[in-house]
Amino acid sequence: MIRKAEEKDISRIAEILVFTKRMKYRAIFHNDDYSFNELQVVKVANEFKDPELLNKVWVYDDGIVKGMMHLEGKEISELYVDYFFWKQGIGAQLLEFAKEKYDSRFLWTLEKNKEAIHFYETHGFNLNGKRQLEEGTPEYIVMLERDWN
Repeated sequence: MIRKAEEKDISRIAEILVFTKRMKYRAIFHNDDYSFNELQVVKVANEFKDPELLNKVWVYDDGIVKGMMHLEGKEISELYVDYFFWKQGIGAQLLEFAKEKYDSRFLWTLEKNKEAIHFYETHGFNLNGKRQLEEGTPEYIVMLERDWN
């Protein structure tokens, strides 16, 4: 069910990223210009056509690509599940895959995204006190690191 992303997945990856970011981040950033003019499926899909980027992406696919995860070394750079499939364990499976297969150790998320922070804490990642401004915004991102136990 979790496999390397392929070219055929690009449109679904872009859909998942765009829709989920709009759902979760619009209320935090209050920037409709970005949410609906900048954040476009075709634009995001074009970014993932880069084989170097696509090679770092994994998808959850049970006949439908329902989630995606972008890994950069030991960092989980992105993890998104299609809104229609939230709360079905897909994010948990992607996260556990990253931990087991790639020894993923840390990630960053928006400080105001309390639901994401709770999700990651449930899976053994904890806030480590590091925070920084999200580039180009007044919002902070926070780092969560895996328990070493």
